[in-house]
Amino acid sequence: MFGSIDPTFLIASLMVAAVPIMLAAIGELVVEKAGVLNLGVEGMMIIGAVVGFVTAVQTGSPTLGFLGGALGGACLSLMFAALTQVLLANQVATGLALTLFGLGLSSLIGQSYVGVRPPLMGDVPFGPLADLPWVGRILFQHDPLVYVSIGVVALVWAVLKYSRAGLILRAVGESHDAAHALGYKVRRIRVLAILFGGAMAGMGGAYLSLVRVPQWVDGITAGAGWIALAIVVFASWKPWRVLMGAYLFGGITVLQLNLQAAGSRIPVEYLSMSPYVITILVLVIMSSGRGRAALNAPAALGQNFHASR
Repeated sequence: MFGSIDPTFLIASLMVAAVPIMLAAIGELVVEKAGVLNLGVEGMMIIGAVVGFVTAVQTGSPTLGFLGGALGGACLSLMFAALTQVLLANQVATGLALTLFGLGLSSLIGQSYVGVRPPLMGDVPFGPLADLPWVGRILFQHDPLVYVSIGVVALVWAVLKYSRAGLILRAVGESHDAAHALGYKVRRIRVLAILFGGAMAGMGGAYLSLVRVPQWVDGITAGAGWIALAIVVFASWKPWRVLMGAYLFGGITVLQLNLQAAGSRIPVEYLSMSPYVITILVLVIMSSGRGRAALNAPAALGQNFHASR
C-alpha cells in the first residue's frame, strides 16, 4: 500500500497543501498576539477564495486574483474590527457570525462560476535547479506562493522578536490597559492586526481556488480555517511552530488522499476525517494539565478594550 506512494511527490504535495493553512494561521497568530480572538478565519478564507477566483477569471491574472482574495478577506475582517473594537461586541460570537456570513455570501457570489477554470499560475523558474534529482522536485518546482508563505512566516517571526512594532503588538496583547497608559493606540494597533489577519486568510483561501483545486466549489475551504485556528494553539503562538504545524496537517491531508488513490483498505470516510481527528487530538494533548500561561497565550486574549477604564 505504502510502496506505491512516491515519497518525493508526497513531500512536494504537502508543501503545496500547507500553504493556505499556513497563511491563515500566521495571520491569526498576529491577531491573537494583539489580544484579539477572531474565530471567523473560515469565513474570511472562503470569501478570499471566491473573490480571488472571480478577480483572476475576470482579469486573466492569477496575481491580481491573490491580491483580490487578500482584499476580500481584509474587507470581511474590517466588519469584525468595527463590531469588536468600536462597538465592543463579544469576539467569540462575532467571529462565529463572520464565518456563517462568509459561507453564505461566498455561495451567492460563486454560483455563476461553478465549472469555470481560472488562469493557471506557473512555477518559479529555477532553471537547472528544478532538474536536480529528488531535491529539485521537492524544493524547486513550486509556484511563488509556496515560497511567499515561508517568507511571511520568517517576516512575522523577525518583526515580533526584533522590532519595536512587534514589541508594541505583544505588549497590547499582554495588557492593553498598560499599553494604553504608556500612550499606545490600542484600538488602532488591534484593527491593523485584524486587517493583516484577514488579508492572510483571504490569500490562503484564494490559493485553494486558484492553485490547490483549481476551480470554484461551494464550501471549498472544508474546515481549513478551523484547522488554522487549531494550529495557532498547537504552535503555542510561535511563528516557526506554525510552519511545522501547517506542514504536519498538510502532510496528513495529502497522505490520506494518496492512500485513497493507492487503494487502501481503510474506509474512505475514516481517511477523509483523519486531518480533523488529528487536529482534535493535538489540541487535547497540548491542553491537558496545562494552563493558558504554559501554552504561551497572550494574557489579554479575547478581552475587549475600552479607553475609559
